[in-house]
Parts: sequence; C-alpha cells; structure tokens
Amino acid sequence: MKFRYTILYVKNVKASLDFYCAAFGCTQKMLHGEGGYGELDTGDTILAFASLDAMKEKNALAVNAKTPSFEIAFETNDVGADVNRAIEAGAKLIQEPKQMPWGQTVAYVSDVDGFLVEICSPIG
Repeated sequence: MKFRYTILYVKNVKASLDFYCAAFGCTQKMLHGEGGYGELDTGDTILAFASLDAMKEKNALAVNAKTPSFEIAFETNDVGADVNRAIEAGAKLIQEPKQMPWGQTVAYVSDVDGFLVEICSPIG
C-alpha cells in the first residue's frame, strides 16, 4: 500500500490552489471542471483540495489553526524567507521561526482556510 493523497476540504478550491502556489512555491497540477477538486504537484504524495460541498455527507467541521487535528509541513533551506513569502500571500503567523534543540528551525502559519502549516529546515 502507498500513501498517495492528502485532501483538504475548503471553501474555494481555486483560491486555495492559488494561495499554496504563491505562499509555498507549489505548482497547480489540475483543477477539475467546475472547480470542486484540484491538486498541486508536490512530489510522490499529492496535496489536493475539494470543496466543502463535497463534504456535506461527511459532516465536515470547520478547521482552526489554534486547535489543529493535523498539520502540513514544507521543508526549506530558508525558513525565514519562506515564512515571509507565505505571510505576503495571505498566511497568518502562528509561531516565528524558532531554533529547536535538535538543530531544526521551525515556524508555523495558518493558511487561508485555517489549516496549520509548518515551515521547517531539514533535520541534519
């Protein structure tokens, strides 16, 4: 078995795709016909978005970056610069870049839909 997708349920799929492209340097892979589903080109595991309308049968709950049930993480060699790029694209700062005891630099933002996103350096 292979882990293939993470799908976030959002208010506006196209707006979320645009945000992730601007904030984190992702590339849009596809947007389905009427805009109810889209994917980013993120390597082996796809980051996808589906409309909240698609979740009506699943009783979706609103997300909140202050009480996350999970997070998305992007690895970079320049955490500070990439945090600034995310904020300029509309992300909200949750935690400034911080040097961790194990040598990694980690920061947190929330995306335009309230999902928690970690921006971190590689663990060396």
